Amino acid sequence: MADVKLTSVTKQFGDITALKNINLEVKDKEFFVLLGPTGAGKTTMLRTIAGLEKPDEGDIFLEGKRVNELIPAQRDVTFVFQYYTLYPNMTVRQNLEFPLRSKLRNHTEEEVQDRVEHAAKALRIEHLLDRKSTNLSGGEMQRVGIGRSIVRSPKVFLMDEPLSNLDAKLREAMRAELAHLHHDLGSTFFYVTHDQVEAMTMGDRIGVLNEGEILQIGTPDDIYNTPSNMFVAKFVGSPPINFLEAKIDQGNLAVKSGELLCCMTEEQLNKVEKYKKQNITLGIRPEDIEISRKEGDANSFKCEIYFKQSMGAEDILNLKTDGLVLQAVAPPSMRTQVGENVYANFDMTRSHLFDPETRERLS
Repeated sequence: MADVKLTSVTKQFGDITALKNINLEVKDKEFFVLLGPTGAGKTTMLRTIAGLEKPDEGDIFLEGKRVNELIPAQRDVTFVFQYYTLYPNMTVRQNLEFPLRSKLRNHTEEEVQDRVEHAAKALRIEHLLDRKSTNLSGGEMQRVGIGRSIVRSPKVFLMDEPLSNLDAKLREAMRAELAHLHHDLGSTFFYVTHDQVEAMTMGDRIGVLNEGEILQIGTPDDIYNTPSNMFVAKFVGSPPINFLEAKIDQGNLAVKSGELLCCMTEEQLNKVEKYKKQNITLGIRPEDIEISRKEGDANSFKCEIYFKQSMGAEDILNLKTDGLVLQAVAPPSMRTQVGENVYANFDMTRSHLFDPETRERLS
């Protein structure tokens, strides 16, 4: 059972607390993604699990065994770095063989070659084995870097933004490759990224980290559809969610001093009954705003398109209405134009309510 568990882990660097009382459990054979902005503490958490950093407080468990005192070589985990860690004077084959020739490992020559061939086949780099690493493309170098981890057959793969230096098309292809590799190997993957697309497309579960604290853990659907706070709601989703300040007014949400009224659903009404404050933040994702040239129901507002981004599969519209600015998504077939007046209809069944002071989701 190659599970990973952190209990009350805190790590400080001088006056900076990189990790604050982290409690986290990654299941055996799970593809777990830690998502967060630059400086959130993601790499520090990986380095702490690997044994490259020692926690100031708390415990780390691998397969149910406390490993705080074990050196990295004794933890049987592997680290795939953001930057390519290949030896330029070696061929691809020699780079793959290198971790197996450590004095800590007693592999026969036949075992070394079997493992190298297996890793090369899994990553489809057999044709590169005799090529010098300096003659590889970025994507090929990253595959070899991952291959150096595969040959060791570790219990846990720790991956620190391994795709961030690749171009957009190659990143997309490598995401699929990594998901396929995880399925084939049946190993535990602990993957760190600041890219929400990577997290949503690859992770079985996602943990959102900010300023050293885990704000939410859940499936991609959980994170996207029921964000626990405004940071998670804003960080996950592109284009980002719209936040509108409102007041509760007799079963409606009065936006912009009552100039716009949104009718709450029965479920939302039940939530606000327990909510003792009057001010509230309404969150509505751009794809949950329907654009029409005809006025809709009570949640329909007249807007002006003042900026348009044509993305091919969709158009992202920046709208102005009564001093409010928000984004919505429309199909290209509508052929909307900048300066045109349209109606924006809020799907309140897909909206989110937050406390503007605590920034937490109403539940």
